[in-house]
Formats: sequence, C-alpha cells, structure tokens
Amino acid sequence: MHDVYLELRGPAVTDVQHNFVQRWNEASERDVAGGSWPPGVDLGPLTFPAEVSPRIGDVPVQITRTVQASRYRDATAAPGGKAFSIEHGEFSIYEQYITAIDAAETSIYVEDQAIGSPKVVGHLRLALERGVQVIFLVPGRCHPTFADSRRVPALAPFFELIASLDEFPSFSLAAIASAEDDGTPHDIYVHAKIMLVDDAWATIGSTNTVDRSFKLDTELNASIWHRETVKALRATLFEEHLGIDTRGLSDVDAFRRFHERSRDNAWQRLANSPMTGLAYQLNASFYGLGEPMSF
Repeated sequence: MHDVYLELRGPAVTDVQHNFVQRWNEASERDVAGGSWPPGVDLGPLTFPAEVSPRIGDVPVQITRTVQASRYRDATAAPGGKAFSIEHGEFSIYEQYITAIDAAETSIYVEDQAIGSPKVVGHLRLALERGVQVIFLVPGRCHPTFADSRRVPALAPFFELIASLDEFPSFSLAAIASAEDDGTPHDIYVHAKIMLVDDAWATIGSTNTVDRSFKLDTELNASIWHRETVKALRATLFEEHLGIDTRGLSDVDAFRRFHERSRDNAWQRLANSPMTGLAYQLNASFYGLGEPMSF
C-alpha cells in the first residue's frame, strides 16, 4: 500500500473528546421541546479540551468522521489542529475508504453488516482487476433493508455489480456460522465495521459500507497504519473464521487459504456436513434473495 498520508491532529483520544463535546453541545435534545432529555436537568454546554492528551503507545491512530452538513456549526479546533467549516459537513471516512482501496497492492479485507455503496463495490472491482485479493465478510442472513432493496428495479445494476465480483477467483463474499450441539449450522450476524489493507493499514468504527453511513449518518472511525498490529488482527480474525493459524503467512497466501477454506465449507454446508471453521462462501448473485446461498 502506498501514497496514503494519514495526518494526525494530535493523539486520537483528544480528537474523540473533541468530537464528543461537539456532539453533546449541538446534537443533543436538551433544548428541544419534547426532546429526548430528562425534564429539569440542565447540564449546559460542555467545554472543548484545551490540551493534547499524553501519547500512550507507539501505534499512530487517526480519527475520521461522517458529519452531515448543517449538523454541527461550532468550528472550534481540537488542540493543535486547525478549524474548518464543519457546517458544510465532514466525509473523511468515505474519502479514506476509497483512497485506501485504490492504494491497495495485495489485499483488502472488509467485515461489515452491509454491502451498500456502489462506489466502494466499483473500486473493489478495480482492485480485483489489478490483482488484489479481496474478502468481504457479511451476515449470511442479510439485513432486511438489503433484502428489500433487491426488489427495487432501479437498483438492479448495483446488484449486478456485486455479482460480477464472483468472476474473480481472488474474491470471496463470505459469511460465518457456528454449529449447534446437534451439528445444525447457526448463522452468526456480523455487525463489525472493519477494513484491513495490505497487512499494513486498518480502520475500525461505526461506519457501515453504505452510502447513508458515508454521507448522512453521524459516524466515527479510528484508523491505524502499523504493520505488526494490522497483521496480528488479520491473523486473529482468520484463525477464528478458518481454524487456521496464518501468522506465518503473507497476506496473499493467507487470503488464498481463506478462499479455499470458505469454498470447501460452502460445499460442506450444501451437503449438510460439518464445516471446518466458521467461514463459508456466498453466491454473490443470490445474496439477499432468501436463505444464504453458498456455492
């Protein structure tokens, strides 16, 4: 991964505190008639942090956000930072996702509750075309909103784009399932919001990969660029999902093992046989149309 510059405005904890104050002061309903706020309680506005919190550890962390235009108006800068026109909104999470995908050289792992951003899917396809390994882990039984959207004719091109990713052997749309005591598979609902790139960079937070989360909702992510930490996170996830220790493998070899194991598990699932690990591959063409459809 290259050409992605993460500018820190001070330790991440200070940025989180600053975001909390901004949200409390401008998004709470304490001054709204009938708002969601205990009657007779007036704590007043909070004060923005005035000093940068001490550094803890050696892993740099950047805080990015989605803030809808007109949600906040107070442009007070975090300590050591610069003020900007927050009334116009902030969309740094979306910008960072696209930039990171476009910069990927070897691998992209996404784990999310939803797959609902045409631009993200389009850029993932471009990554696949240049040889990047891609895994997108979602709930096998998708969110009802996603299932409902499959019935909207105007959205057909988007679902065709998702389906087109299955053209690449280096891609897996996958889900995870455990087994009941009697061996019956039990789908696990994925609610994480994670992206790992090239075993070097990761982002974790509240943001779903859907346009609403990127542009309209109020979200916050923490992103890190630290190879040892990101590789350890990838290895931990893969060991849980596959039952394989991939700490000694490169990201490319680990992803290939994921593709192989998840495809094998898909066939095992179809045969009502026990899976090895939790992950099984989905058929992207049918995702959201009913029961989880594996190959």
